[in-house]
Amino acid sequence: MTGAVSPDRRRFLTAGAAALGAAASAQLWLPAAARAAETPLPDGVFSLGVSSGDPLPDGIVLWTRLAPDPLNGGGMPDRPVPVEWQLAEDPRFRKLVRQGTAQARPEYGHSVHVDVRGLRADRMYWYRFRTSGQLSPVGRTRTAPHPHSSGGSLRMALASCQNWQHGYFTPYADMLDQDPDVVVFVGDYIYESTPSATGVRRHEGTGEPFSLVQYRNRYAQYRTDPDLAEMHANAPFVVTFDDHEVDNDFAGEIPQDPDKQPHDAFVARLTAAYQAFYEHMPVRASAVPDGPHIRMYRRLEFGRLARLNVLDTRQYRSDQATSQAGAQDPSLTMLGARQKRWLLNGLQDSPARWNLVASQIMMAETDLQVGEGKLWFYDAWDGYQAERNRFLEEFRQVRNPVVLSGDRHLTMISDLKEDYADPDSDVVGAEFVGTSISSNGDQDQAAFRREWDPRRPDNPHWKLLDAHRGYHLFDVRRDGIDAQVRVVDTVRRPDATASTLARLRVEAGRPGVEVV
Repeated sequence: MTGAVSPDRRRFLTAGAAALGAAASAQLWLPAAARAAETPLPDGVFSLGVSSGDPLPDGIVLWTRLAPDPLNGGGMPDRPVPVEWQLAEDPRFRKLVRQGTAQARPEYGHSVHVDVRGLRADRMYWYRFRTSGQLSPVGRTRTAPHPHSSGGSLRMALASCQNWQHGYFTPYADMLDQDPDVVVFVGDYIYESTPSATGVRRHEGTGEPFSLVQYRNRYAQYRTDPDLAEMHANAPFVVTFDDHEVDNDFAGEIPQDPDKQPHDAFVARLTAAYQAFYEHMPVRASAVPDGPHIRMYRRLEFGRLARLNVLDTRQYRSDQATSQAGAQDPSLTMLGARQKRWLLNGLQDSPARWNLVASQIMMAETDLQVGEGKLWFYDAWDGYQAERNRFLEEFRQVRNPVVLSGDRHLTMISDLKEDYADPDSDVVGAEFVGTSISSNGDQDQAAFRREWDPRRPDNPHWKLLDAHRGYHLFDVRRDGIDAQVRVVDTVRRPDATASTLARLRVEAGRPGVEVV
């Protein structure tokens, strides 16, 4: 799907984006009379940058949010504001292909979601916004391949778990240099934790967010990280949420601490959290929340090369088990009946060479008990074993299934086995649990090894285990997926040195993953 971009060209596209926007001020596309008729807005309305998402062969979502005072509710007047947008085939906007005006409405935090259609497949585009005489940074995006395209390659980055207080988002600087076609973010975009005086950076506010304004402020703070902003401006994101976008370890409408959060209060919190998530993500109108409900599971196609099934493992799940017997209860569900049918149907009828599943939480088994017996993380798929095992059984009939996960703050790359209770059962797929962008900070690697290495004999399906911060990078081709575990040496300062910790390979037609 992508060709290599030279370092000089990449620097021009990224560091020069704001300069391009400023230079374009001499070419404003509104007539002078219309500009004079506008009511001026405060300076800095594009403080949260721009982004794009959910690429289709003929479309893309363009996003921005007007917020001159981002950490104090946004600072916008309580009225709709027209925002012009342009999409072009070149970064100087000499070859315009689409343009229009969208309304930034106060009821959606003055966010803008433009679902542009009628574009060419597998094509790079540049976009920008303008309002009240102010120009946004220039963004770059790309459409998906033609539906019948079966060749080529797809470069995909997997990211998750970016805790503001645990460190800077330095892995995104390296991700930008690797120039992915698309970034898949599988949850914990923000953390709802209270401000900490001992963190590398301090959360805004005075406590956890509960109201819409409080969630808006938290998202706005995260959006001001420069490395995250640059990455958003240079590749489309496919996003879903996990628990920390709302409340740690919540399940459906059940909070982590129901004795402290009554049902009505938690429903109000869900409503605020889901709306703020929508307001800050480049997603389509299908994701506009309906009170405490939001539709996030969806499917994206990258020609005949790859089908990406994006899950929602929070909103429809049963409450977490608290025992081994409970985790094996066949009535427990992670996905809910409708989403489960949707996923099974999408796997069974897929025409794609690779069938990818973006799951917020780990699917492979994690046995924490050294020696006899088993001890599981009940919040992960291990806590919903009957449903997990149904999917693993189905994977025998699925062409090249690969699961992409997060949550664990570790790199955990595994073979997916049909039955983890049987050490001799067949391998049916591969799973990449991406490490965190910053969550858990710079870990003590020796302490990590002392804790986790004794568990490896009880988990022979683990192929790689590591606790550095970073992300995973995939080059998807018809014959195989070449994966890199990209890590940084620190997140305690705003610059870092990146390297490839490991290379792995998934061969088409051969379930499982191997370290190269």
